[in-house]
Amino acid sequence: MNARSAGRSLGERPAHGGRGAVRVSAHGDGGGAVGAPLRPWPWVSAAAPRLPQETLAFREELDVLKFLCKDLWVAVFQKQMDSLRTNHQGTYVLQDNSFPLLIRMASGPQYLEEAPKFLAFTCGLLRGTLSTLGIKSLVTASVASLPTCKFQVVIQKT
Repeated sequence: MNARSAGRSLGERPAHGGRGAVRVSAHGDGGGAVGAPLRPWPWVSAAAPRLPQETLAFREELDVLKFLCKDLWVAVFQKQMDSLRTNHQGTYVLQDNSFPLLIRMASGPQYLEEAPKFLAFTCGLLRGTLSTLGIKSLVTASVASLPTCKFQVVIQKT
């Protein structure tokens, strides 16, 4: 047993992306991030009691999405989302024109193809927050030009 494997049990895989590592995709192409069943993250649930009660008393889906674009985005990225659009049928498009996780990649067009991989975490953040607030959704992300990105949120009616 070498020093690298000393802390792992037999069934665990390396976290560094070695053979068998899980690849995550923001587009739901089988990577497991967007279409997989989701349990809300404990810190999202833990943060909810700290928010003012009137904040959590949303009347409509649009109010929840506004909360995501303003309050949640400021808490996580220290800036508000730039745009929120809807078709009023359960589909919302959130746009960030200078997404913090993509700013360093904006130096060249060669990074455009790899950029969506960096949005999988944020898709999970949005979907987990919506789930914690009682809304089932499907969240996808796209990048047309760096550092601008769009998140499409489709509310799943039950």
